[in-house]
Amino acid sequence: MSMDARPCTLKQANELVDELHRHHDPVVGHRFSIAAYHNGRLCGVAIVGRPVGRGVDQYSECEVTRLVTDGTNNACSFLYSRAARAARAIGFVQIRTYTMVSEPGTSLIASGWICDGVVRANGKGWGSRTNRKDDEKLHVAKTRWRKVLNCALTEGE
Repeated sequence: MSMDARPCTLKQANELVDELHRHHDPVVGHRFSIAAYHNGRLCGVAIVGRPVGRGVDQYSECEVTRLVTDGTNNACSFLYSRAARAARAIGFVQIRTYTMVSEPGTSLIASGWICDGVVRANGKGWGSRTNRKDDEKLHVAKTRWRKVLNCALTEGE
């Protein structure tokens, strides 16, 4: 299997999200996006942005806000690994993402992320900002995943 990563624009990434993502719409902004190619064919994208949580330091942490593939084997794990590698290179201390509790997180585990527990178990709060639409997709519990990227940066502070 020949898989490689390439940078992509937010517009390119959002086009694939719009086409393939099961339960989320495209995003408005990002820090960076990565495309996965299998034997020269686009098979997935990861969009990495600022953390959605209001209390999270956006300068030390980033968040995979969307990840989508066409089902190509190992593409999810590949993209999670590459997103973490790129975030580490930029200088982020930690990267996080959220999945629905019904998703097992196999690709995250395979790429070295750890489960940080279930958040918003009652499903309340995801749509609490007035600028967010009231959507039933926002009223579900999520599993939070994280990966520490630069331990030395956290130890010295």
